[in-house]
Amino acid sequence: MTQATQPKASHFVNGAYLEDTDGDAFDVIYPATGEVIATVHAATPAVIEAAITSGRAAQKQWAAMTGTERGRILRRAADIIRERNHELSVLETYDTGKPYQETSVVDATSGADALEYFGGLAASLTGEHIQLGEDWVYTRREPLGLCVGIGAWNYPTQIACWKGAPALACGNAMIFKPSETTPLCALKVAEILHEAGLPAGLYNVVQGMGPVGAALVSDPRVDKVSLTGSVPTGRKVYAAAAEGMKHVTMELGGKSPLVIFDDADIENAVSGAILGNFYSSGQVCSNGTRVFVQKGIKEAFLTRLSERLANAVIGDPMDPETSFGPMVSQRQMEIVEGYIAKGKEEGARLVTGGARLNRDGFYLEPTVFADVTDDMVIAREEIFGPVMAVLDFDTEEEVMARANDTEFGLAAGVFTRDLSRAHRVAAGFEAGTCYINTYNDAPVEAPFGGVKMSGVGRENSKEAIAHYSQVKSVFVRMGDLEAPF
Repeated sequence: MTQATQPKASHFVNGAYLEDTDGDAFDVIYPATGEVIATVHAATPAVIEAAITSGRAAQKQWAAMTGTERGRILRRAADIIRERNHELSVLETYDTGKPYQETSVVDATSGADALEYFGGLAASLTGEHIQLGEDWVYTRREPLGLCVGIGAWNYPTQIACWKGAPALACGNAMIFKPSETTPLCALKVAEILHEAGLPAGLYNVVQGMGPVGAALVSDPRVDKVSLTGSVPTGRKVYAAAAEGMKHVTMELGGKSPLVIFDDADIENAVSGAILGNFYSSGQVCSNGTRVFVQKGIKEAFLTRLSERLANAVIGDPMDPETSFGPMVSQRQMEIVEGYIAKGKEEGARLVTGGARLNRDGFYLEPTVFADVTDDMVIAREEIFGPVMAVLDFDTEEEVMARANDTEFGLAAGVFTRDLSRAHRVAAGFEAGTCYINTYNDAPVEAPFGGVKMSGVGRENSKEAIAHYSQVKSVFVRMGDLEAPF
């Protein structure tokens, strides 16, 4: 990796890189080779304290600025990210193992979109006037204060911006803790925000594992917690935040259904299934990993899917021709291998893949199981890897009951040429983010989030503003005030 892409220290606090080697060291592994590419230290109590105190101090100054002034800085940061897209995409690939072909068009660019969008909204965050005869009430939309963002390892640049952009637009400060698996990218986001004119201390990045997250979440000076992660982690963080009555946003896991009716365009449906199972080597929370295919086209679907998967270019993620990269870590690869073994054990039919590739790094073949039943572990639990479960169905009524029979509710998709059915099915899905004849689109203009165990609140769009601000009501009496005595 070129020196230009390497952050200069473990943390970014109060407008500058900060190192404290007293914190536990952990290695950053390049998933394509298994090599150590950096060593990062977890935040010590001193680093955490510096992040909190500088964040709270900077927030007061930031909130006093106009929305237009705040928005200008966020939009400038978006421009810098776009100018440096290549360098940031290379870093994302080293951090996650995702192919450069993917990171160069999805990751930093999505972060820039968020900063641009919320930068544009910042000046529009107004209250309202409510007339009550000659008296009246006005409302003020005010920031929450100091927000903590806890990121997942699959989209480190994007998540740092998806949480940071609305928080900053509303006048908050943020401390962002990346996943310890992918700690590098968020540091560059902080560096660029500061370069764009963000006051020092307003967006701090600290590294660490569970104890660092717990210290941040439980600190009484923190007003809001936003987590992207698994349901078990979400339960813990939500409970800790509830102790202090903190605002929360939880973007958690899923086991999302993708329903393909026999009138669907097969090529488009196969494309949707590939995007919903094998993009980012299957490491996407909203993935449609339960693919319900109506019996009339099941074999045609599986045949075409196998043909298309044979075109995947598996190799060096830095090669622009590579379209399928490694898993993020040895541990994640082993978890997914366990699920593949379970699928075989339970009697699912292995259509393609199912093995580790004989090369350095954490590579698994794109894997498809057919004849999967609803009670199999591979159809119940989130795998977070390149494993697709294909299930058969007969009728719309039957498939809807089965699609919704899950504790999760992050996403759902349908492929059909029947317009009425498409909208009826989308309305019937118990999921927060739904797709018709497409899958896994995530424009910043649209809300993203789940229901049931998949989370609380929404990221992106105008909806996110409500999760990073609060409304104050001010009652104004114009005449004399009477009292009973």
